[in-house]
Amino acid sequence: MSQGTQEFDIKLWNHHLIIQRRYEAIGALNDLLIAIWFLVGSFFFLNNSLMESGTWLFIVGSAQFLIKPLVKLTSLVHLARIHRSMTEASASAA
Repeated sequence: MSQGTQEFDIKLWNHHLIIQRRYEAIGALNDLLIAIWFLVGSFFFLNNSLMESGTWLFIVGSAQFLIKPLVKLTSLVHLARIHRSMTEASASAA
């Protein structure tokens, strides 16, 4: 393996790690918010006057379950585009 190829692999790997960490952080924040909505909603259900608000928190938390696969798909597309553009740039430089 040539020095240029090693540098390309390291550069590509570093980009991959940075992007992957960012999407993982977004996913973790989303999971935390879901847990908060469901926990607070559960407590609200213990009080009849707060039951409607608790229902809305459950709805918000449930809707956020849609975000998780969207974040994952977005990260996969983003990484594929970066890989493709860096591969094309490396091929044209060679």
